[in-house]
Amino acid sequence: MVETIGDLLRKQAERFPDRLAVKFGEREISYRELDDMVDRLAYALFKMGVKKGDKVGLWMQNIPEWVVGWFAVPRIGGVVVPMDTWYKPSEAEYILQHSESVAVITSERHGKIEFTKMLDDLRPNLPDLKNAIVVGNAPEWGTSFEDALKMGEGYENDEDYAKRQRELDLDDVTFILYTSGTTGKPKGAMLTHYNIVQNGLDTANTLRATEEDRYLVQVPFSHCFGCVLGITAAVTKASAVIPLPVFTPENSLKAIQDNKASIVHGVPTMFIRMLEILENVNYDMSSMRTGIMAGAPCPVDVVKAVKSEMNMDVLIAYGLTEASPVITMTSFDDSDELKAETVGRTIPGVCVKIVDEDRKEVPIGEMGELACRGYNVMKGYYKRPEATAETIDEEGWLYTGDLATIDRYGYVKIVGRKKEMIIVGGFNVYPREIEEFIREFDKVQDVAIAAVPDRELGEVVGAAVIPKEGVSIDPIEIVDFCYGKIASAKVPRYVIIVDELPISGRGKVQKFRLTQIFKEKLEKGEIEKLTPTAVKNRKK
Repeated sequence: MVETIGDLLRKQAERFPDRLAVKFGEREISYRELDDMVDRLAYALFKMGVKKGDKVGLWMQNIPEWVVGWFAVPRIGGVVVPMDTWYKPSEAEYILQHSESVAVITSERHGKIEFTKMLDDLRPNLPDLKNAIVVGNAPEWGTSFEDALKMGEGYENDEDYAKRQRELDLDDVTFILYTSGTTGKPKGAMLTHYNIVQNGLDTANTLRATEEDRYLVQVPFSHCFGCVLGITAAVTKASAVIPLPVFTPENSLKAIQDNKASIVHGVPTMFIRMLEILENVNYDMSSMRTGIMAGAPCPVDVVKAVKSEMNMDVLIAYGLTEASPVITMTSFDDSDELKAETVGRTIPGVCVKIVDEDRKEVPIGEMGELACRGYNVMKGYYKRPEATAETIDEEGWLYTGDLATIDRYGYVKIVGRKKEMIIVGGFNVYPREIEEFIREFDKVQDVAIAAVPDRELGEVVGAAVIPKEGVSIDPIEIVDFCYGKIASAKVPRYVIIVDELPISGRGKVQKFRLTQIFKEKLEKGEIEKLTPTAVKNRKK
């Protein structure tokens, strides 16, 4: 029986009240304590006027308060809108504005990023935003997290609060995650309680997780990888969650050792960096058992090394936010080669097919676009009915935009991307968004963005730029123009200045040819990876 997100935690608190739920350094929170904090924060939001269906932003690093917010907002029928910590003001403004968020749960700062200052600056453009609950010092119009918990005392005696929870349904939207789109502005994928809890449970079952496990969550909570496959999956089995605010390979390995973590997720880049550290420094990996690797292709030597050096029988998963997110997953019975070469088979309750350009199914073994159908398919894109209709057909098939094959045993292999998304260290980057931004540079006539292979990050952004007539451009000017104004994963690392772009007969830029041009120039040593001038100066 699948519960709403709020009821899932309550059930586990009743079953395992004293079991560890969250561990953060020396701070330990039991399931009973977590459930009480969730109720108090939920009741505070309720008293602030957050209604069923209202959107609430979650904008902070991986800390225990994020976990509390994740369960508190859905407990009163609110909708979580997670926000990446690296958002620039324009990105944060668009998401809060488009989602009509009425409140934000945030932290005062994360490193050099001052969330509350950004919110103060943006607030005049956000008429729906009424409240900010802040871990740390709150602005005059906000409330500190501690004060919100105090405001939420006495929830047990409010019948209206209890009634609100009884009104919730598994099919209610409770999560809108904005994914950058190839058409420019991000689209908000709407997921339900059922989508999220069932997907978390299915992945936890595949990992054979139990209440004895401890999940080190080093991927951002603001992604499905962190909040669904990390937090939610852990709670479906009453496992513990160990948030890691900042990933470095040293931070992660030390956290595994100090907290006796047994499950760790990550993109291949993370594991590659951790393995490099383990070549020279000895960390105790004896508590480790498994985890999910996803977000980019994984070489078989990395799968094998993770098993031998990190004591992890890692599993590979494939999916996307619109699918809650997991569609396929390998199993412990699969060989290392199968894990490296495929993304496994469909999880329970989900089916897939491979289709041609006309969305007709192709024979086994032939390449085409992967489509899936099942409980995990999103309700649609928020306020984007046309985009929803393009992505999900009348029979409920979700078209992923990924090119794949499927063999007679049901194993899926991802072979490319129909959409032009670039995966930079596990983060999704979309060319058109960057192209539109670079075209604002007054020296640029045209630009095309393509993926450039990178050993550490899998792929990075490459920009082919046509200058305006009579104007010369130094490649570093393009990098400096982008740096600090868009997320760092989107900043080009390779720039070539060209007279023309590779164009097809239909007038479309051929991105695959552009990628090949970058590859050839790399092999010949004709281009080098660029570092923003500001970063170079800082290192000096």
